[in-house]
Amino acid sequence: MHAKTGDWLVVYGPKVDHRGKRGRILEVRSADGTPPYRVKWLDGNEALVFPGPDAEIIDTAVLREIDENERERLDFVQQAVHRQKNKHTT
Repeated sequence: MHAKTGDWLVVYGPKVDHRGKRGRILEVRSADGTPPYRVKWLDGNEALVFPGPDAEIIDTAVLREIDENERERLDFVQQAVHRQKNKHTT
C-alpha cells in the first residue's frame, strides 16, 4: 500500500450494511509512501493509521468520480421510486 498526502484512505465495513469510513491522508511518514499515515477522518478525529486488508488508498480525482457515479445512481433510483409511486396513486 502506497499513498501521498491528500489521498483518501477508505476502510470498508465488516458487513454489507456497515458503511465503513473515509479519511484524508494528512501525512505520510515514510519516503516510499508506505504506512503509517496520519489521517483526518470525516468525523473530525485524527489518528495514526496502519491500514489493514479491508482498506484502500484512493486518489482525490478518482474518489470524486466514484462519488459522482453514486450520486447519479441514487438519483436514478429515487426517480424510479417516485414514478412507481405516482403510477399507483393515479
